[in-house]
Amino acid sequence: MAHPKSKVSKQRKNKRRTHYKAELPTLATCSNCSTTVQYHRVCPECGFYRGRLAVEKTVIS
Repeated sequence: MAHPKSKVSKQRKNKRRTHYKAELPTLATCSNCSTTVQYHRVCPECGFYRGRLAVEKTVIS
């Protein structure tokens, strides 16, 4: 089994990860209200997920 000869510092470890670029999340349109929603998330506007009501929204007036 591999055994490191010395500790790798946080700075050295993080230097290896500099090629990583954060990407914008992929967006879809809600099938119920047609707003843009992240994939695999409940719609923040209407509360629907995959055509079903997942979160009951209340109207504050």
